Amino acid sequence: MRPRTAVIPVAGLGTRFLPATKAMPKEMLTVVDKPLVQYAVEEAFAAGIERIIFVTGRGKEMLADHFDYTPELEESLRNRNRQDPLQQIRSLVPSAGCLIYTRQNEPLGLGHAIWCARHLVGDGPFAILLPDDLVWSGPQHPPVMKQMCDQYESLQHSMVAIMNVEAQETNKYGILDPLTAPESSTSPLVQAKGLVEKPAPHLAPSRLAIIGRYILRPEIFSLLGKKQTGAGGEIQLTDAMAMLMQNHPIYGFLFQGTRYDCGDKVGFQMANLALAMEQPEMRTRLLPFLNTQLSHWQTQPASSTNS
Repeated sequence: MRPRTAVIPVAGLGTRFLPATKAMPKEMLTVVDKPLVQYAVEEAFAAGIERIIFVTGRGKEMLADHFDYTPELEESLRNRNRQDPLQQIRSLVPSAGCLIYTRQNEPLGLGHAIWCARHLVGDGPFAILLPDDLVWSGPQHPPVMKQMCDQYESLQHSMVAIMNVEAQETNKYGILDPLTAPESSTSPLVQAKGLVEKPAPHLAPSRLAIIGRYILRPEIFSLLGKKQTGAGGEIQLTDAMAMLMQNHPIYGFLFQGTRYDCGDKVGFQMANLALAMEQPEMRTRLLPFLNTQLSHWQTQPASSTNS
C-alpha cells in the first residue's frame, strides 16, 4: 500500500518574513517563479499522491485561489497565444488530483495541525510535506517524497526524511536516535530507537535531523488527540511519533537531494539562487552579476558588510 493522501500544513503566520507576510501567506512567497507551496504540491503529485489536504488558518484565501480555475486568465492567455504560461497554470493540479482545505482554529503546533486533518485522511498511511522545507532533487534523482513512497511500498512502516546537521544546530530540529550507527549500513534507512524534539547539542543522541517530509500510519491521530504539549508549549508531532514507536517501528530515510530551509531568510535566498542557476537562460545572465558582486563584497570592510 502506497500513501495516496498528503497533508500540507499552511496555517503559520510567517512572522519571520514580516512585513512581506503581513497580508500574503508565507507559503505564497516565490522561489524563482513559483510559490513555495507549489513545489510541495508538485512533489506530492509526482510521488503518486492523489489527494492533498491543506490545513489552513485565517488569511490563507490567496493560497486556495492560486490552485483554483481562472477562466478569465486562461481566455486572455489563449487569445494572445501564450501557450507556455497557459499550460503552466492548467497543470497546477492534475486531472486525477484533489485538493481539500480545512482550518486549524488555534495555533497549537504542528502536531495539532496534523490532527485537524484526521477525519479527512481516513485509515490509511499518509504523507506530510512542510512547504518551508524545499527539497530539490534536480534531474538526477526522483523527488524526495517519491523516494520515500517507493521505500514505504516494501517497508510498510512509518518513516521520516533525515539529514546530517552540524552539532550546534540540533536544537533547531527533531533529532533521530538511531538503533545502529548509519555508517554501519549501505541502506538509506535508519531504524529509530527514539526521537527527541530540539535537544541541546550536548544532549542530542545524533546529528540526524528530521526535516519536513513524513509518511505516517493513521494510529498517530489517537496519540495527537491526547493533546500533550512539548517543546515551546505546543503539541509536537515528534513527541507523538516517539509514542507511536512503542508499538510500530519508525525509520529515518537519508534522501538524495538538497534541502533549503525557506522558513529562514538566508535559506530562502539560497533556494532562489540555487534554483535560478538550474535554468540555463537565467544562469547565463546571473553568473557575471554574481561574480561582480562577490568581488565587490570581498573588498568591503566588515563594518560596511554588516551595516
